[in-house]
Amino acid sequence: MFAFSLGLALLPLISATVIDVQVGASGQLAYSPEAISAKPGDQVVFHFHAKNHTVTQSSFASPCGKKDGGVNSGFQPVAANQTDNLPTFTVAVNDTNPIWIYCAQGANTPASHCGAGMVFAINCGADGSANSFTNFKNSALAIGTSLKAAAAASSAAPAATDAPAAYATAAYGGYSIPAAPAVTPVTQAITLGTSTWTTTYNSYPGSPAPTPASAEGTVHKVIVGGTGILAFNPPFISALPRDTVVFEFHQKNHTVTQSSFADPCRPLNANGTTGFDSGFMPVADDATSFPTWNFTVTDTSPVWAFCQQTTPSSHCGAGMVFAINSVETSARNFSAFQSVAKNLNGTSAAAVVPSASPSANANGAGSLKLGGAGISILLASLVASLL
Repeated sequence: MFAFSLGLALLPLISATVIDVQVGASGQLAYSPEAISAKPGDQVVFHFHAKNHTVTQSSFASPCGKKDGGVNSGFQPVAANQTDNLPTFTVAVNDTNPIWIYCAQGANTPASHCGAGMVFAINCGADGSANSFTNFKNSALAIGTSLKAAAAASSAAPAATDAPAAYATAAYGGYSIPAAPAVTPVTQAITLGTSTWTTTYNSYPGSPAPTPASAEGTVHKVIVGGTGILAFNPPFISALPRDTVVFEFHQKNHTVTQSSFADPCRPLNANGTTGFDSGFMPVADDATSFPTWNFTVTDTSPVWAFCQQTTPSSHCGAGMVFAINSVETSARNFSAFQSVAKNLNGTSAAAVVPSASPSANANGAGSLKLGGAGISILLASLVASLL
């Protein structure tokens, strides 16, 4: 009887699998293999090769951004001539949810390993699905392209004193953000099939053409939330005038609400312009059908949006934001927008988020601007360090 019980107790251990993954083998900026399927109880062992890499957890929405509380090996330097006794790092698989991984070497610089495509996934979606590894890697590569373009633009920028500022200030908190691009109003004749009309729009570096793909437009589906998911999927899209974005709301209670790059987590209300808002869409955990809300694209300008839910904490502050026609090769790309949301409205900044629109000063910054950092942010940080 004892032997039988011991055998039953050992069954989970016997069925568990150890999966080996090579990190940076042969000098490549890659994990090998790049994506795997694993069962609960399996262990993924990362073997670090020459150079200095990490295994850092991110999210599908922000492939090159560290996930709060996620797994992180830290940097693992390995000499060029070291071929044995390689350092390892093990990740235990507890469920079948996707785990997204990247190398944090050179983060937020043109030399970013993640931006070069050094990403990895456990239990990602199949090719062709929204959360496929291909889509995840392409998002990382887009970030790398943006970082290199921004660096090239900065080095090529003229030194004239009347050159436009590279940075501006967010709506409050004294936080620096990339300056808005210079726009040029354009009036253009549009021909689609047998129809011709004239449109006026703002052209800017990287903006798409104003010609619709078809008279009916293209339908883009975006999943909002889901069990344990604070994200829009995909997090950003490119769309043309007449295209329709169908937001499908999954578990919990979310919104899609228009905001601005400088003020990501509050509804857009500037110069008499009020942004769109789906309102809250509560969805039960056991729901099998999901409500939708549609938005029709009418321009080529970037559209910024967020989830208004603040219970039990700000979904926007956790990075639940969305963009249409963000210029991914510019400094004002989706990742930059998400970073502004987190820095202005994340947990450490929650104490200074205004409940109403701040009065704007001559520079357009909110009245809570206090130099480089708000006093409330400092106090919040001190309190958090004592908890």
